[in-house]
This record gives sequence, structure tokens and C-alpha cells, in this order.
Amino acid sequence: MTEILIMPAAATDSDRLTALIQRCSAYRGVYAAMIAGYRVTPEYLARHEVHLAVRAADDHLLGFYALVTEPADLDLMFVADEAQGLGTGRLLITHMLDRARALGLTGGVKVVSHPPAEAFYLRMGAERVGTFPARPPIGWDRPELRFAL
Repeated sequence: MTEILIMPAAATDSDRLTALIQRCSAYRGVYAAMIAGYRVTPEYLARHEVHLAVRAADDHLLGFYALVTEPADLDLMFVADEAQGLGTGRLLITHMLDRARALGLTGGVKVVSHPPAEAFYLRMGAERVGTFPARPPIGWDRPELRFAL
């Protein structure tokens, strides 16, 4: 089993996080509009709780999450295609919830989910609380979920 480390992102990680987003096969076809032109900037990394999952042996990026703390929102979560189904997402969610608790966040963490990812979040313990309405450039409603803290 490959050892995975979870660590805070640094400003210098912005390009590799952006590249992981743009490579993600879950955002091809109809879902491409969700990430078209999206960039993770050093400024974004400085403002939010962003943590990486990397392979310990070689620092290969396997995934990451971004927690906005006010209000509590899982703004971004991506797992590399080759790391899906191996527990990386579970590690990231567990870490994110632990971080939220350590920061004293209350009331839960909201997630506006990519529609195909809803089942993953539900398996991780989130509860569906509503629907986030379509807003250009995204032309479809998205599941709104909440993780209890």
C-alpha cells in the first residue's frame, strides 16, 4: 500500500493544483464548463485552508481540498484519476473535517457537489440539504450537501 501524506499547500503549488483540475476526466464533455479556464492562484491558497494528498515516496500529487472557513464550505476537492478508488478521497474528507473542528467551525461544512460526486459525499457522511440552482456558465442544478461537525 502506498503511503499518502496530507500537508498544507504552499503558494508554489498553485500550478500543479490547476493542472490536476484540468486533467480530471470527470469534467469532460457536458461538465467541462465547470472548470473551463479555472486557476488555483497563490492568492487563493493564502486565503483558504488548502491541503494536498501526496505520495510519500515521491511527492506525486494525488488530490487536494480547499476549505473556506467563513462560511464553512468545501470549495474544491479533486482526486487524480489514477488515485480514485484507493482511499485518497476518504483521507482528504477525514482531514478536512478534522481541520474544520480544530478551527472551531460549527454548523457543518457545506458542499455544492459536482453531480457525479454526490454519491461519494453521501458515502463519506454528508447529508443532502437542497439543490444549488444553475448559474452561468453552469447550466444545471447541483446537489447541495452538508457535513455535520
